[in-house]
Amino acid sequence: MTEDYGRPARADENRATVERRLKELADAGGARETLTIEWRGRPGHFDVIEMQAGDLYYNPATHRIRAQRSHDTRRDALLDADPWSVESQEYLDFLLKALPADPSKPDPEFAKLAESLKDYGQNDPGLITRDGVLVNGNTRRAALLQEFGPTRAIRVAVLPASCNWSDIAAVELSLQLRKDHRRDYSYINRLLAIEEMAAQGTGLSAIATAFRSTGEMIKRDQWVLSLIRTMIKRSAAGGRALPLIAFEDQAEKLRELHRKYAKETASNPDKAELMMETRLAAITLDFAKTDVRLIESDFQDRYLASALPEGLRPPAAATGAVKIPGLARTVKGPSDNLASARAMTDALLQARAISSADQSLSSPEGVQAQRTLTAYKDAFEDSLSYAGKDARVRKRKQAAPARLADACQDIDQCVTDLVMSRGSRSLDEDAFDDAVAKLRKSLGKLAVEVKRTVAEPGDETSWLVGLLKEGL
Repeated sequence: MTEDYGRPARADENRATVERRLKELADAGGARETLTIEWRGRPGHFDVIEMQAGDLYYNPATHRIRAQRSHDTRRDALLDADPWSVESQEYLDFLLKALPADPSKPDPEFAKLAESLKDYGQNDPGLITRDGVLVNGNTRRAALLQEFGPTRAIRVAVLPASCNWSDIAAVELSLQLRKDHRRDYSYINRLLAIEEMAAQGTGLSAIATAFRSTGEMIKRDQWVLSLIRTMIKRSAAGGRALPLIAFEDQAEKLRELHRKYAKETASNPDKAELMMETRLAAITLDFAKTDVRLIESDFQDRYLASALPEGLRPPAAATGAVKIPGLARTVKGPSDNLASARAMTDALLQARAISSADQSLSSPEGVQAQRTLTAYKDAFEDSLSYAGKDARVRKRKQAAPARLADACQDIDQCVTDLVMSRGSRSLDEDAFDDAVAKLRKSLGKLAVEVKRTVAEPGDETSWLVGLLKEGL
């Protein structure tokens, strides 16, 4: 159910202004500027008028800064209680100008938009309700107010008088997801928009179509958001928890984790869980995705256990049997390794939440949290260094067989090409003879190196080496 935010303070005044200007357009006749959008399932054409930017209101339901609202919990609560107050509207203005991943910093993309509006003016109209609420163009209004002040005119199309908050949400999404949008939703806000559509009963295929995606990718995004919410819940410590925006820059890592987890679960669910927990710990420590990729299910035993100082090794919870709520049955609990990995991830999430809330490290809790994060980061860096070396060794070991397999595929394709050329008599026999000569020479070089490298050749390798004796 879409939340109803009511009407702003100047709603009646704005409605009267909008009606007057629409009437002036109709009375003037001639060509009029219109905006065509999807309206209740079909194209709608809406007249464009001018309004003063200072008379309009930011949309408190906009998906553009949904996740970022938690940056300031007090103002977020005020925004829920009174979205049309001056302070609430100022908070929305602040968030629209801020960097999505870190609202304490200005967004360079907003600066570019403001500069463009200053130099070239407004290209496309925004979109408002008759009460003066911006459905599209919130960021443009913020830029115009910043550069020119509240009396600057802004061109806006006007939605019908029957428009409600469900219409506002649907129109905003449809406009944002068009290919010509100006500024993308941030990653987390996109996930929240998908969640909202699903909660309203929109089918998977319809959501996929709206986001120009596929059903499988939408399922992946839903899985990722569910995982993020679980991590936020696990991070809760001392009244603090990580906000949604803490995961704004982790999109690629979380998508790759989903892909890896789905593949591993099909063959060994326990190993998949262990791999996921250890990767979540690395993501919490903000390692690059190329480092996170090195973490497999054996990472903890093979590398991390020996790198962790004694005091940092989380004790495995007593797993044993786990009771099923509501049933007089028990099932086997997680392995000691998995329980230990979960305890480590919980400790890191909680330390990250405390450290993020106390960035100045003014409290003993904040200092201890930062020490924990630094110690784990050092241990992970050492472990990942060794894992990277092993991965490079494995890659070198697999390189020669992989190249030979690729060459076999090319030869198989060559057989098919020969068959096809026979029917059309299109084979260049001289060129083919030259190519066979190169093949013979290459096989000779390969046989020489195989003889020098392979200590105990198998039957097939022996056959290749034997070609040398036959004068290959």
